Amino acid sequence: MINVSNKITTLRFARAVGALKTRKDVIQKIIDKEVEKGDVLEVSRVAGIQAAKKTSELLIFCHNLPLEWVDISFQLDEDTIHVKAEAEAIARTGVEMEALTAASTALLNIYDMLKPLDKEMEIYSVRLDKKTGGKSEFDDHFDHPVKAALIRISDGVADGTREDNSTEAV
Repeated sequence: MINVSNKITTLRFARAVGALKTRKDVIQKIIDKEVEKGDVLEVSRVAGIQAAKKTSELLIFCHNLPLEWVDISFQLDEDTIHVKAEAEAIARTGVEMEALTAASTALLNIYDMLKPLDKEMEIYSVRLDKKTGGKSEFDDHFDHPVKAALIRISDGVADGTREDNSTEAV
């Protein structure tokens, strides 16, 4: 595990996407809620959210993050289910692995629920689609290097009754 104690706490966001290819008749069964194991999309949404929350238990080098928000959404095409998983946290490290774990688990859950109907399904193209937060967020917003100044306000230092230790420390 990497030490992140020296990183700044910022709002972190990540979006992961992936897809599962199946037959048209299976997609129709999902739409019509005729899958024997239940509502495929709702059950898989819950599975993905739970997986995001458990990412640090599954992946050895992931930090346990206080997730502020996780969402899983689906888009059904003629023969494909597209999954989008999004996660946010106010933390010292990103939420990419949580989003990827959520998307992957939602897809695996869909696969598990549909395997009696289609032995040829394929999960593909699971990837990180977007990431924001952290120091790179600050680097991207400034055209020129940021300059800073220190203004010391101290009656004691001004009248000579106290030594100025703060300027050197800063």
